[in-house]
Amino acid sequence: MSFFAHLDVLRKHLIRSALVIALTTIWAFCYYDFVFDKIILGPKKADFPTYRIMCWISDRFNLGTSYCLKEISFKIINTEMAGQFNLQLNSSVIVGIILGFPYLLFELWLFIKPALHLRERKAARGFVFYATLLFLLGILFGYYIIAPYSIRFLVGFHVSEVIENQITIDSYLSSIVTLTLGTGIIFEMPIVVLILSGLGLLTPKLMRSSRRYAVVIMLIIAAVVTPTPDIQTMLIVFLPLMILYEISIMVAVRVERKNMQAQG
Repeated sequence: MSFFAHLDVLRKHLIRSALVIALTTIWAFCYYDFVFDKIILGPKKADFPTYRIMCWISDRFNLGTSYCLKEISFKIINTEMAGQFNLQLNSSVIVGIILGFPYLLFELWLFIKPALHLRERKAARGFVFYATLLFLLGILFGYYIIAPYSIRFLVGFHVSEVIENQITIDSYLSSIVTLTLGTGIIFEMPIVVLILSGLGLLTPKLMRSSRRYAVVIMLIIAAVVTPTPDIQTMLIVFLPLMILYEISIMVAVRVERKNMQAQG
């Protein structure tokens, strides 16, 4: 196929993906009461599952009242004329992208698959499933762990009692989206390693020898992803990243072993 023929095929895959994301966006827009009250505003409510678990842990291990969050005292305000309409539109698109992400991966796989040899297809078997699983795990981790811990710290931090926390809805939404989507993307690390190892650009030996540098990079990522300066929240993000890195090394070992068997 010529270059423009490939572009035409890619265009068809992208159009189908866009249609599916448009449908999921329309669904989120139509059921926005549920999306906004239960999902977007979930981490703001004191009865959020994460806060309830924190209270249970506090009671179980006698950690004191500071660990259990009974009330979240901050107001969400809108400062723009079309702010609430834009909120509904933007958040519906974000939810639509998250829900349509598995199908986007499926179309990407259909586009790449014809260019792979039989051995490469077998090596990449389950790509859509595992990439989707890791993405959703990252989304859930960011939504139920990082976002609540960050909100808990930030709304409780006061430079002065005179200053009242009134958060704009744009700031609140961007924080939730950044923490959840960012974590979902970071959790795709093993998939990236699988691809790079298959191309021969990454080896287990290189990853093991670079572990100390990877630890520093992951600490920096954890510090950037979590907008809180407390070490506890940063470690909560760092530990899963470290586990993902070790899993990625095992993935690279498996790919290298298969490549050696194919060559031998």
